[in-house]
Amino acid sequence: MRPLTISAIDPETLQAYRETDYQVLEGRPITLHVDVVCPELVLLHARYQVRCSAFITACNPLGRRTAAAVNAQRQDALLAQLLRRKLVAIRGIGEHPTNQWPGEPSFLVLGVTRRAARALGRQFEQNAIVWSGLAAVPELILLR
Repeated sequence: MRPLTISAIDPETLQAYRETDYQVLEGRPITLHVDVVCPELVLLHARYQVRCSAFITACNPLGRRTAAAVNAQRQDALLAQLLRRKLVAIRGIGEHPTNQWPGEPSFLVLGVTRRAARALGRQFEQNAIVWSGLAAVPELILLR
């Protein structure tokens, strides 16, 4: 049973985040699902010799639809931040399988701690990020 979490994010949006396919687009695509172990992520972590990763976007701050050009600029700024920190970032997309929300370009950031991932998510005004530790079970980390 999940602990009770108080959030400024509405329940429908939280449910959509839990149902989203978080797709890593390197080589053979990998799809992450919240709270479901991902054996391919275990292998990816081993290949890059990291113990954790985070799936992060800079698109649609605070869950508000934003123009594609603005989202592209935000993604470029996120990538620049990741490169400055010398973090490996693999392109991805977060996409709900059935709702009408457009897929969000994202990055799987390898080797980023939970704390650093939370800080990045907050810096880019996100409602949540998805973080995975050694067990490769993606967790929905709420930021609001």
